[in-house]
Amino acid sequence: MSSLPRARSRFGQRTLLLTTAAVPLTGWAVHAVALHRQLAATRRDPLTGLLRRDAYTTRARRLLARHGDTAVVMVDADRFKAVNDTMGHPAGDAVLAAFGARLTAWAGPRAAVGRLGGDEFAVVLELPADRRALRLEQLVRMLHTPVTLDDGRTVDVAASVGAATPAAVGSRDLSLLQRAADAALYDGKHTGRPVLATAAHASVPSVNGRRAGRPGTAVWGRAA
Repeated sequence: MSSLPRARSRFGQRTLLLTTAAVPLTGWAVHAVALHRQLAATRRDPLTGLLRRDAYTTRARRLLARHGDTAVVMVDADRFKAVNDTMGHPAGDAVLAAFGARLTAWAGPRAAVGRLGGDEFAVVLELPADRRALRLEQLVRMLHTPVTLDDGRTVDVAASVGAATPAAVGSRDLSLLQRAADAALYDGKHTGRPVLATAAHASVPSVNGRRAGRPGTAVWGRAA
């Protein structure tokens, strides 16, 4: 056999080996992508697309450790039960999904945005002091915009917002900051204005690390 046919033969064999080897590798790559998507899905709330509690907590703590000008923002939908009772649960789901989209748009891609359960949400993000009040007022306006349902009906919505910063509370502990933000939220309940927490908000009586009166919620970090 001449050198040219032998070279072609060797090239063909190598191509066959590479092609054969690529088949299981390609199959594994597809499987790995599918597995990654499944794992990512378990980290997200299926209704709002926001991080679930555990995933949110992990990302929130990372942000608090890395960035100095950080704030923890707690959000409650006001009179949410009345929406479910008068307009039905699909309307309630639409309101929650709208809140999730608005919180995501407001906070930006580098924030930790989570649905903690029911109509309760939390955000951890960089929020410089010179823009903090303006940004929180912007959030309240966004959350008070009526939600349009698929059938054309509109739902009047509102939310209470409380925020806490490490500088004001004297701690970078996520559990303590959330407790303070939650207490500040309660001070501004149904007022239509965001409330910034003080150190006093972090020492309010609590149940499972949360403001007393909101029992049964899960513990974040250490207990109160």
